[in-house]
Amino acid sequence: MIIILALVPFIIFAPFFIYKFSKNIKKSHIKKILFINILSFFGVLIYTSFFMAVQVNANTVNGVTTERGMAFLAAALVTGMCTIGTGIATGQAASAGLGAISENEKLWSKALIFVGLAEGIAVYGLLIAFTILAQI
Repeated sequence: MIIILALVPFIIFAPFFIYKFSKNIKKSHIKKILFINILSFFGVLIYTSFFMAVQVNANTVNGVTTERGMAFLAAALVTGMCTIGTGIATGQAASAGLGAISENEKLWSKALIFVGLAEGIAVYGLLIAFTILAQI
C-alpha cells in the first residue's frame, strides 16, 4: 500500500516528463498521454481510498469515523466533478451564444437560457453534496 502511495507523484508527472524530454512525440500522442495520466490517477485514487477504508480495523481514526470520511470524500467529488462539468458546458454554451448573438441580436435571450442551464449543473452538485453532508 505504501509503495503505491509513493508512486502516485511519479504516475501523475510521468507523462509530462515524457513529453518534455522526448523529441519524437507527435501532437496526436498528447491526448493519449493525458488520457493515460487521468485514468491512472483516478485508478490509484479509487484503489487507495477503497483499501484504506477496508484496512482500518477500528471504527474511528483520530476521532472521525470512516463513514464520515467517505461521506466527506463523496461530497468533495460531487462538488468537484459538477464544477468541472459546469466549466466545460458554460464555456461551450457561452462561446456558441456569443457567435449566435453576433449574427442575430434577437437570439440574446435564448443564448442566456442555455448558459443558465449549464450553470445549473453546479447547483445540482451542491444540492447533492449538502444532502450527503446532512446525513452524517
